[in-house]
Amino acid sequence: MILEVADVSALANRVIGEVERAIVGKRTLLEMILAAILAGGHVLLEDYPGLGKTLIAKSLATVLGLTFKRIQFTPDLLPGDITGGYVYDRSQDRFVLRRGPLFAHIVLADEINRASPRTQSALLEAMQERQVTLEGETMRLPEPFVVLATQNPIEYEGTFPLPEAQLDRFLLKLSVGYPQPEEEQEILRRRQRWQQDEIELEQVTDAETLLAMRQAVEGVYLDPDIERYIVDLVGETRRDRRVVVGASPRGSLALLKLARAWAVLDGRDYVLPDDVKRFATPALAHRLILQPDLWMNQHAAEDVIADIVRSVAVPVVNGA
Repeated sequence: MILEVADVSALANRVIGEVERAIVGKRTLLEMILAAILAGGHVLLEDYPGLGKTLIAKSLATVLGLTFKRIQFTPDLLPGDITGGYVYDRSQDRFVLRRGPLFAHIVLADEINRASPRTQSALLEAMQERQVTLEGETMRLPEPFVVLATQNPIEYEGTFPLPEAQLDRFLLKLSVGYPQPEEEQEILRRRQRWQQDEIELEQVTDAETLLAMRQAVEGVYLDPDIERYIVDLVGETRRDRRVVVGASPRGSLALLKLARAWAVLDGRDYVLPDDVKRFATPALAHRLILQPDLWMNQHAAEDVIADIVRSVAVPVVNGA
């Protein structure tokens, strides 16, 4: 299946429109998550409980026509609980493979920072290599494979902070945010109208179509000046005096992928500087290790990126 940019943009608008039947007032957030999915990356949602993080993941999986599994991470969760393993089947008198919840297109890793480092390392292989290893045998995960992880920013007791290596595997780190009063009132109206907690959403695409949409993103043109702009932005994170360790080349690649995906969502086959600027904070802030005196400032990394975006010269590029 081959799709043109206009086809992908139209499909994406249909997907977002259908998901908005369940999610009120979060169109930009949904578009950014969809851009990450089209870019082939994983998303970390960090926000307070009850803001719809699980509903967003489940709704996107339904509308995209992808298989969905939810894993509730707890301190006693073992790697085998998420990857699966071989168990003895008496009826067949042999060991058979029981695949774990990782074998799905979209995996919701709920409260990921509650799992032990051992379990997080099993998830890390799946996120980076798109595979799991069981009893020395390597098995590929389904394509597409996307991890949507959540964590609570206010509870730290009984948690295991994600190591930098795992944070770096997330293409984006986003916050859902509280709804506006009129949006929250609309949520109440819809609940009364539906007379149930969940609404049935219609499927718009399937796994094959989504892979074709990803292929269309790969054909988006990136001007050399914008390539340099991305390099300069990421390079400044390594030189800023407030930063101990700046973003790696994986951060540059994240901006490249996300900017191209956003261009397609906007119906363009070329990238603009604004596409890069849009994702500078969500794609780079979680990759920085700051000076110790800034660790208690929750928004310090975002402030660093904002200052860098203001300081780096923006290239003037004509549409290709």
